[in-house]
Amino acid sequence: MRIAYVINSLEGGGAAAPVPAVTRVLRDQGAEVEVFALLPRDRRALAGMEADGLVVHVREGREKDHLAALTWLDRQIAAFQPDLIWTSLTRATLLGQLVGLRRRLPVVSWQHAAFLKPANRILLRNAQRLSQLWIGDSNNVTCLTARRLGVPPERLTTWPLFAANGAAPVAKPWSPGQTVELGSLGRLHRVKGYDVLIEALAILKASHFAPPAPFRVRIAGDGAQRASLAARIAAAGLDNVELVGFQEQPRAFLASLHGYLQPSRSEGLCIAAHEAMEAALPMVVSAAGEMPFSVLDERTGFVVAPDDPEALAEALRRLLSHPERLAAMGQASRERVLERFGAARFARTGAEIYGRLPLSRAKLRGRGPHRSAVRPASGRSA
Repeated sequence: MRIAYVINSLEGGGAAAPVPAVTRVLRDQGAEVEVFALLPRDRRALAGMEADGLVVHVREGREKDHLAALTWLDRQIAAFQPDLIWTSLTRATLLGQLVGLRRRLPVVSWQHAAFLKPANRILLRNAQRLSQLWIGDSNNVTCLTARRLGVPPERLTTWPLFAANGAAPVAKPWSPGQTVELGSLGRLHRVKGYDVLIEALAILKASHFAPPAPFRVRIAGDGAQRASLAARIAAAGLDNVELVGFQEQPRAFLASLHGYLQPSRSEGLCIAAHEAMEAALPMVVSAAGEMPFSVLDERTGFVVAPDDPEALAEALRRLLSHPERLAAMGQASRERVLERFGAARFARTGAEIYGRLPLSRAKLRGRGPHRSAVRPASGRSA
């Protein structure tokens, strides 16, 4: 099977990051996969794809030149002649569906986001029948996809978009005399809630909280909110909070911490948070997306309501008041994520989904009239 994997962009840290892991499973099943990116953006995801042996086609264009993007994608698909189009995120999905309709190709579509803009929700709901199979990147997103897009169970399944790596670097335990290193990985965007984190840290400072050990917070990532977040940090006088920019080696960054913070307003799976668990870090997260199902409150960390700086400040107070407990909570965190998201389970789920992929009409004609275009669910649908 030839699969055209269509993505919005090559932006680092976004939905493009898991493409090598996903396509590796597809290729292990015998598929030939090429990637088609509608925009380059910062191109930070490109190196990982090319290192994994993927052929990547990149369009040089703009965010809203949809007709030009559609024309480019149609030409690329005509040249590649795939048996199936696989899409990720709203723009790639809508354009991929149109090309699939024109070229009479089946379409399979990821859903990643727990939040959809109202206009995108309407567009996707109206077009949902143009994708023969929908895949949620977490149980939470699969349930949301069923509800908000109206996708029936027989065309909906779940592939948790994280394969835990037992060989990934593990953080060194905190020891007395050390500064407690806290951190977060993510785009500097409102959805990640870093303004809420800064407000919570300001609340802690104003309360004259004096933890047993000094602590520092490093926020790794770039984005449109960088200047406004820096201004908030300066206004609050938080000299122990740093915006450290994009990290080329995210797992090494996580291994340098003693605790991880993810105060997001909205999430799907949140790969960074699960990588932090993989690195044996105790967690302070918001109850967004899959995180409240992965993080066990008071065992592997603390879970608070999204957009609640007071609750987040209290969770930070509890975490920092007992630094001697961080290592044990971190080890429980690692065991939890390896159990839920082991690499073998990731590959097995992907293989099951590959086994029910819809086939192009040409392949259907070649394999007889009784082959179903979408194979029955195998117990993993929502």
